[in-house]
Amino acid sequence: MRRFLFVLAFAASPALAQDLLQVYRDAKAYDAQYASARYALQSGLEKLPQGRALLLPSLNLTANTTNSNLTIGTYGANPAPTGGRDFSTRGYQLNLSQPLFRPQNWAQYDQAEQQVRQSEAVFGQASQDLILRVAQAYLDVLTAQDNLALVRAQKAAISEQLAQAKRNFEVGTATITDTHEAQARFDLTSAQEIVAQNAVDTQIRQLQQVAGKVYAQLRPMRADIKLSPPNPANMQSWVDLAEKQGYPVVIQDAGTEIANLQAKLTRAGHYPTLDLVGSYGQTNQTGSSISTFSSQLNIGSVGLQLAVPIYQGGAISSREREAAAGYEKAKQDLENARRSAALAAQQNYLLVINGIATIGALEQALVSSQSALDSNKLGYEVGVRINIDVLNAQQQVFQTRRDLLVARYGTIMNHFKLKAAAGSLREEDLELANAALER
Repeated sequence: MRRFLFVLAFAASPALAQDLLQVYRDAKAYDAQYASARYALQSGLEKLPQGRALLLPSLNLTANTTNSNLTIGTYGANPAPTGGRDFSTRGYQLNLSQPLFRPQNWAQYDQAEQQVRQSEAVFGQASQDLILRVAQAYLDVLTAQDNLALVRAQKAAISEQLAQAKRNFEVGTATITDTHEAQARFDLTSAQEIVAQNAVDTQIRQLQQVAGKVYAQLRPMRADIKLSPPNPANMQSWVDLAEKQGYPVVIQDAGTEIANLQAKLTRAGHYPTLDLVGSYGQTNQTGSSISTFSSQLNIGSVGLQLAVPIYQGGAISSREREAAAGYEKAKQDLENARRSAALAAQQNYLLVINGIATIGALEQALVSSQSALDSNKLGYEVGVRINIDVLNAQQQVFQTRRDLLVARYGTIMNHFKLKAAAGSLREEDLELANAALER
């Protein structure tokens, strides 16, 4: 439903270049943040069986063995002969306990369900973050490479203009000022080329930080792609989605439920508990301090165990007030998360809409700038324009091209961020963007 559609045309690209999906898969296998989130999810999922265990019976076995030595001595005027003997005691006991009425255990089980829900939402947020980080790093490399290509193209154009200015000066149709102006622009562009090359190297390392590899070549974005507006084409629909299913909202909603259940759990500390208990044990003796006979004792029992809290120094009431305040705090945090999600959806929706409009305006501006450059070149050749007019027109063309590519990449990223705000950014969105790359 909410797909980011591209209108595409076929173009060729070297087969060895890596695409966005491949980089993303490399990042899934390499990125430490994503791996940490995956293990955190595995840990969080264990909360449910731990909570369920509180409702199930527990069975414990204990065993013992004791060896004893008895020495008998007498004292007095006519002591009897000293004597003694050895004997041993061995036994075991099996204890069963089944909770019958423990409201706090049910509250903890419900908490465990919400903790699992929260862990899944945290992992979902981490998955979206990985997609955003990979897409941002990939597009940053393309932006830097495109900017370098533009600077080099501008440098070549200025070089031609410089050569022409020198020729015109030599034949006396232009002043030395034209040559100096062109030389100044050429030197400035040479410095910009160094900066642009450094930006490419830096962004490649940034991508390596995410994906763990230095890619010899990345597939560039097709120059003729057309970006479609968000679907649904209604800001409020995106706001509603963000407030309902955005991962920060889901995480905090689960946290609010956990806090509410914590208040119930604490309140249950005032209630009595009732357990079904049973035991069976056997004790074997080869003697005792008063008998030389061996014996075997088998004992089995079953019953109910009631515990009634009467007074704990006010600790339970204090914890109850603490939990109630924690629940109120969680509700306010949830409201803040919803407002933040709504704002993120609104901002990114407007950025996408305005970005598409900006791209259209810049495409038209590029056509106009190119026409102006052609006119200035012709005017310079016939003597009605000076060299600085041509250089300025060239600068305008290349600046418009740079603004256009920045707007295009920025709009793609803002659409990803819009879907992330709504909790609907998936790998399939990368596949759609990947289809917009050159083949």
